[in-house]
Amino acid sequence: MNSENLGLCEKRVSPSYVRQGAQARRGHEQLVRHLLEQGKCPEEGWNESTIELFLSELAIMDSNNFLGNCGVGEREGRVASSLVARRHYRLIHGIGRSGDIAAIQPKAAGSSLLNKLTNSVVLDMLKMAGVRSLAGCFVVPMATGMSLTLCFLTLRHRRPKARYIIWPRIDQKSCFKSMVTAGFDPVVVENVLEGDELRTDLEAVERKIEELGAENVLCVHSTTSCFAPRVPDRVEELATICAKHDIPHIVNNAYGVQSSKCMHLIQQGARVGRIDAFVQSLDKNFMVPVGGAIIAGFNESFIQEISRMYPGRASASPSLDVLITLLTLGASGYRKLLKERKEMYTYLAEELKKLAEAHGERLLHTPHNPISLAMSLGSFQARYPEAVTQLGSMLFTRQVSGARVVPLGNEQVVGGHTFKGFMSHSEMYPCPYLNAASAIGITRADVTLCIRRLDKCLRSLKKEAGVAGHKCDGADRGMENHRGAGQDVQEAGSADEGMA
Repeated sequence: MNSENLGLCEKRVSPSYVRQGAQARRGHEQLVRHLLEQGKCPEEGWNESTIELFLSELAIMDSNNFLGNCGVGEREGRVASSLVARRHYRLIHGIGRSGDIAAIQPKAAGSSLLNKLTNSVVLDMLKMAGVRSLAGCFVVPMATGMSLTLCFLTLRHRRPKARYIIWPRIDQKSCFKSMVTAGFDPVVVENVLEGDELRTDLEAVERKIEELGAENVLCVHSTTSCFAPRVPDRVEELATICAKHDIPHIVNNAYGVQSSKCMHLIQQGARVGRIDAFVQSLDKNFMVPVGGAIIAGFNESFIQEISRMYPGRASASPSLDVLITLLTLGASGYRKLLKERKEMYTYLAEELKKLAEAHGERLLHTPHNPISLAMSLGSFQARYPEAVTQLGSMLFTRQVSGARVVPLGNEQVVGGHTFKGFMSHSEMYPCPYLNAASAIGITRADVTLCIRRLDKCLRSLKKEAGVAGHKCDGADRGMENHRGAGQDVQEAGSADEGMA
């Protein structure tokens, strides 16, 4: 209420009570003022009444909520269901205009303000998470794969003759399809086996650039967050290679915001070399519904160029979801979640290591992966090959979600390319394994219950097949480390046991 209305209230209710109510409202308004002034995530989270008051005032600024509005266009923010209108806080117009997802809409000052504030708050959080020199970012209503496609399509205008994207292999279909959908030819670079870890083959990347010609390469497409035993790419070295050859570098940072190590790799890569943009999922990093991502980079003009490449207006739902979430958590709340995730990673590693040893297996040694862990399943594969795939279905029916069982010898065709050993990020990984991840929001109870149910499943499989202990380790696997077609092979070194 304005001062005139508050004065009228005092004619009907005791003035002291009205002043007290006005003071309480000013408390809400003070929080909103700080947000508008600073454009940063508040240190302490807001309560729901402040957030709802703020969103309601934004919605009133949109034309579909004007009293007496007369709309005669084809898009007037009309919504048939009041339930749908309430679900979106009556912010119906979406974000952007037909030519630019970041543009301000004349009909929707409130939705446009929501968009600008969300991008500003998210930029603040990415800097807090470790990428201090970040220049710009924006929320896009697409998941990671399509957001990567948008980046590649933007680069097409800068490098019209280029047709290849050099990609250190990671076995997730959306990563590969993001390049194919954009109309480019992915050049798959097989990983190097170092101990248990699958790491970037930098020499192979350099050779591919020389073979194809730098001018024919659209970009290098690297990855930070991934399933163990695949570990984050050598982003700093790749960034240096890209700077040396004047080739763009796009980083898939799907769920890397929650990892200080992944964010440090990006920050360092931009410092020593070249990173043009990096993309991260909203749901995986900020615990909101699936359907949004953040495209970020170190050159604001290039990030704006990507935003202008998005055709048409866009849904405001992902922006609304992440803004509500960050206002609720506050910077301190998000930092607490990041700290708890790290603690749960250590706990999960300890419990998985003990369980593995109890069943004649071991926790694969992947110290460069800060989120995902892998436990070997070599003894089960040796004595009862069906047990590996059976374990995955057993866990799922026992409501253990997210655990990933990777057998040997999978073959999968994706976008016309045949991947041998699909899901293991390698043509010939030495043993089957099970993945588990310590992602943001995981609790101690999640880990404890998962380990208990996994133990029961393994015991059941042993009982069924009479499996005896047979560890998968570097000393006895005798595997050749393939560096890709036509390249030299070398004997894999012995892997240390346990977790760093």
